[in-house]
Amino acid sequence: MFPIEAIAPVAVIVGALGVVGWVLTTWLRIKHGYPLENSWGKSVYPQKNEEMVERVKLLSQENAQLRAEIGSMKDRLAVVERIVTDESHQLTREIDLLRGPAN
Repeated sequence: MFPIEAIAPVAVIVGALGVVGWVLTTWLRIKHGYPLENSWGKSVYPQKNEEMVERVKLLSQENAQLRAEIGSMKDRLAVVERIVTDESHQLTREIDLLRGPAN
């Protein structure tokens, strides 16, 4: 078996390389503007600059417009469904079918 004196320097070097690698990746993330994350994947220091705030406002406005459009489309669809499922409409269609093809 290897004596502890032979394994200790290797363990120290591997540990030091791990710390240096972690510091290097953190520095690269900061340099390139990536948000820092903790071990749970959540941002440690969420970046909030004017461009991001403006982008959130624009996306919120677009979201509200799209929701309003979907609401109006649902209303229109309900009207079309009412027209199509209307019994008088079905009765008219059945009468036209009984009359035969139009000449």
